[in-house]
Amino acid sequence: MRAVAVVPSYREAGTISRTVSSLLTLEGIERVVVIDDASGDRTAREASKAGATVVVNGRNLGKGGSVNRVAGELDFEALLLIDGDIGEHAIEARSILEPVFGGRADLAIASFGPALQKGGFGLVKGLARGGIMWLAGREMASPISGQRAMTRGAYLEVAPFARGFGMEVAMTIDALRAGLNVIEVPTTMSHVETGRDLAGFLHRGKQFCQILVALLRRAVLPGRLFASTGD
Repeated sequence: MRAVAVVPSYREAGTISRTVSSLLTLEGIERVVVIDDASGDRTAREASKAGATVVVNGRNLGKGGSVNRVAGELDFEALLLIDGDIGEHAIEARSILEPVFGGRADLAIASFGPALQKGGFGLVKGLARGGIMWLAGREMASPISGQRAMTRGAYLEVAPFARGFGMEVAMTIDALRAGLNVIEVPTTMSHVETGRDLAGFLHRGKQFCQILVALLRRAVLPGRLFASTGD
């Protein structure tokens, strides 16, 4: 099965090279596409040097908006989504690619272990976990994990994605509502964590609000009717 890795990135100059290099060693990955979401740093340059195809947004589109801009134009049998700050841990993406390649899952999500440092108070994950249970009836260990592999058929069921940080939660709900086989795969992946400082709280506040919007919209307009609008 031919797979393309798409890496939405914002100010990831310090990690993007290792992320791309690790992805390019994975069997089945034909191409790595990095989307620089108007970072204004060296993210695009470092990604290109590491061997990625780079797309630079003229303005900040958010995570889901960045992926929507690119994914529909790509030729793939499987799509791998990886965050730009995963670094060398991207090698573990093989654990979510394998069940998709083997036909054992339509959508495979990397499950993370506990955070290494204290960040927020669990409100974002709690909202995401509770929302998925409420709207799709599934308890998820890592409801906001951005490390995901899916078949092209699954992609067509869940695209376009919610434009902001609600992307993963909305994707999971849409996939479950469509009757897709969604699994979580335990990994030892980690990424750059936000701390209990102003920047960290602002980031998590933005996540919370965008996830809440995605949940409320799916509560009002269920299934493919809403998924087709690309909120």
